[in-house]
Amino acid sequence: MIPDIEFFYAAIPAVILVGLSKGGLGGAFSLLGVPLLAMVVPPVQAAAIFLPILLVMDCVALWAWRHYGDRRTLIILLPGAVIGTAIGWATSAYVSADDMRIVLGLVTGAFVLRYVVETYGPKRHVEVPPAPHRPFFGSIMGLFAGYGSFVAHAGGPPFQIYALPLKLDPRVYTGSSTRFFAILNAIKVVPYFALGELDARNVTLAGFLLPVALVSTMAGAYVVKRMKPSVFYPLMYAMAFIAAAKLLWDGFGFSG
Repeated sequence: MIPDIEFFYAAIPAVILVGLSKGGLGGAFSLLGVPLLAMVVPPVQAAAIFLPILLVMDCVALWAWRHYGDRRTLIILLPGAVIGTAIGWATSAYVSADDMRIVLGLVTGAFVLRYVVETYGPKRHVEVPPAPHRPFFGSIMGLFAGYGSFVAHAGGPPFQIYALPLKLDPRVYTGSSTRFFAILNAIKVVPYFALGELDARNVTLAGFLLPVALVSTMAGAYVVKRMKPSVFYPLMYAMAFIAAAKLLWDGFGFSG
């Protein structure tokens, strides 16, 4: 089954954006992938097509960032994320994904606003030290990340809210993010199968897009590995702001 050319007009840019995100260039890109693909296929099908692609991207990103990662961050975030994914599966028929997008968008927007005030406000010359690990707060953010990833494909902002203030080396931050979402996406395979979304047609469509996914993921990793912290962190906060705006735009129904 070869899809129409209109499918590729939307699908290729969508996969490139998600691949750059997987490579390390910020979660805001990934939020644009499903809406772009949803221009040519139903939204639920778009999400299902993306899951096999994400799994392959995760394998590429894990290899690219295999030498980097912060184990403590993962230990703190992952238990809550697994619980959040399970809650998302159990309540997928009852909870509005748009409501979840609005909550995540508001929280992420406030998080970015605090960064802007600290960085460019009256106390901008005061050095803000890296935040310590906070297991309870991290568990809550992990739960939101797992839940948001399952019901609204929006797990990135809660991860950023916890991990960005740690001020990890950009490569360590990206390696930790890569591992975190690779595990989450692998966990999501079972519930997606149970919901009947991963059928042969959607997996075949995903297969057509895999070459684009591989190249764009490696391109993102290449750029981030050569990026200084002074460039990386403002970029990540800018991406978080774009993600918040996108979540609110979709949550309030402005995207149609």
